Amino acid sequence: MAAANVLILCEKPSTAERVAKALDENGKPKKNETSRVPHYEAYRVGKRLTVVAALGHLYTVAPKVSDRNVYPVFEFEWVPRYVAERDAKGTRTWIEVISTLSKDANEFILATDYDIEGATLGYTILKYACGEKEKEAKRMKFSTLTTDELKKSYAELIEHIEFPIVEAGVCRHFLDAIYGINLSRAMTVAAKKWSGKHLTLSTGRVQGPTLKFLVDREKTINTFVPVPFWAIKATVEINGQKFDAEYEKDKIENRNEAEAVVNACRGKKGTISEMIVKSFRQNPPVPFDLGALQAEAYSLFKYTPKRTSDIAERLYLEALISYPRTSSQKIPPSINSRAILESLSHEPKYKSLAEQLLSGQSLVPNEGKRDDPAHPSIYPTGNLPGKALGESERKLWDLIVRRFMAVFGKPALKQSAKATISIDGHRFFLYGKQVLDEGWMVFYKPYIQSEEVLLPPLERGQEITFKEVSVEDKFTKPPPRYNPSSLLKKMEDEGIGTKATRAGIIDTLYSRGYVTGERATVSELGLDVVDILERHCPEVISIGFTKELETNMEEIQKGTKKAEEVLEKAKLRLEPVLTEMKKHQETLGQELSEAARNAQMQQRVIGSCLQCGTGKLIILYSRQTGKRFLGCSNFFKGKCKTSFPLPQTGTVKPAGKNCDVCGWPMVQFQAKGKRTWIFCVRPECPSREVRK
Repeated sequence: MAAANVLILCEKPSTAERVAKALDENGKPKKNETSRVPHYEAYRVGKRLTVVAALGHLYTVAPKVSDRNVYPVFEFEWVPRYVAERDAKGTRTWIEVISTLSKDANEFILATDYDIEGATLGYTILKYACGEKEKEAKRMKFSTLTTDELKKSYAELIEHIEFPIVEAGVCRHFLDAIYGINLSRAMTVAAKKWSGKHLTLSTGRVQGPTLKFLVDREKTINTFVPVPFWAIKATVEINGQKFDAEYEKDKIENRNEAEAVVNACRGKKGTISEMIVKSFRQNPPVPFDLGALQAEAYSLFKYTPKRTSDIAERLYLEALISYPRTSSQKIPPSINSRAILESLSHEPKYKSLAEQLLSGQSLVPNEGKRDDPAHPSIYPTGNLPGKALGESERKLWDLIVRRFMAVFGKPALKQSAKATISIDGHRFFLYGKQVLDEGWMVFYKPYIQSEEVLLPPLERGQEITFKEVSVEDKFTKPPPRYNPSSLLKKMEDEGIGTKATRAGIIDTLYSRGYVTGERATVSELGLDVVDILERHCPEVISIGFTKELETNMEEIQKGTKKAEEVLEKAKLRLEPVLTEMKKHQETLGQELSEAARNAQMQQRVIGSCLQCGTGKLIILYSRQTGKRFLGCSNFFKGKCKTSFPLPQTGTVKPAGKNCDVCGWPMVQFQAKGKRTWIFCVRPECPSREVRK
């Protein structure tokens, strides 16, 4: 019988290299290249292993009708990415090489990421590139790319790939294509027929409802009417120290009532009528799942969810952390946390912290409720960096390491104090807080934002001197805008999108120009798109319908529902929506075209012209030279000739503020790969001389 030739299919080239090194008996697999596609030859227990990687998804779902002006289309199929996407021509070579290598193999092992995307990606390659080998392929399951875990995964192969997850993944891809392609075509075709211009407009079954969250919040903010109220500000002195005291009412709705409080208390002494001191334990944090890591990284470093996901992926591929796309908050015993801490103790900055945990009798993590059948929570593998990490990688790795150690720490012991000061029938409160025993906090200290307020010894009946009592005029405030982190949390809470797709959807909203800024401000285009969809096809932005589809896909994974049933139901729901959009195509096209034109114009308006007082400074292009410059909108009316030069390369946007020195508008400029520069439009402005 011929020796077994095993084809091991990985997801990315760096993963293939690690798998080959881990499985080769000598740890030195031979690297080969075919048409610049790397693959590795390794030997293990008498078998020749050929380890090759995909380049992400090599196949995608595409409509059988390729004409982009035709909709609705409900017949879709898997095709090579190079067939459907202009920028994916390189995937053709990868498919051809994998197909050739598969012909020499008599065993197949799937070693892609163990999640819905990894399973779907591997299934399509096994089926279409390897000649329908999906049913005979075995499966490697691992959560880290450490040598030991990869060897263990190979030794304990799962007999087949995870077909229920594959079915759910295939269903998700078809649903996203059916909704995204049809709806985007309907919008784009309508706009093109009206204006004659191609506009990049899109929506989808998750993108639409997510934008609706933002628009609803934007409308709430824009229509918010501030209501006045009054607050009492008080300062007391105790043993020569000053403390802020809080009045018993946060808001007083009548100014006369507020002034009466001040008049009753000013210049008098109060008395401590009650003193409550409580000690309590604060449990350690729970392990990171992807959403919690993204939220913490945004809070601490202002990394967007997408950026955090990308950095975590790089750390995973370097075998420094476990697989990041997980919703688990569990650390199972199989991870061998003691061995990880022993390894981390070789890093000087973690040595004393790791040894402190290792000196205890047992390591019991404080776990959260959420679990993930595919992977445990995010944790450090114990491997130390083999090369210097970039700043963002170093920060995120440190955060993950310290969080891992913190979950094994003891509860922190804290103390709170509340003193009630009574004065002429009114009550004020003093609050103190203090850490008595840091417990787990010692491991997570760089990332804890906590301030202690120490009150002096106080007793009931003690007189307190009020140094100041005054009235503050205040107004109620609207709810804050979402930021990328809080928007991702909203998507999680509403159950739309997945841990792997949410960050990308938020990025798409920004790239489409629907949303701008760190505090997600919906642009006029975003507001108009939702308004138009709400009037013509409200189901497209329905949160309820999207949640229903997500639930259906979870049921497919569990084997309680079939993909065909879910897809058929989705088609039946979408078809009348598309029919209605086609019926009102002219109106829809006009509204979308005008919305896009207004949005483009707004991006070109830098600010007001101070020369004539009525015009706007707009980015214009010279008919003779093609060069861009700033000109006053009143130029076309023959009323103002104001103009300023602009850089001819890079991106120019309105900065949204005026120069502090001369008052003219400022622009935001960014050359490719460079940091943003904000400057005054007037070349002779002194602020620009200072900048130079």
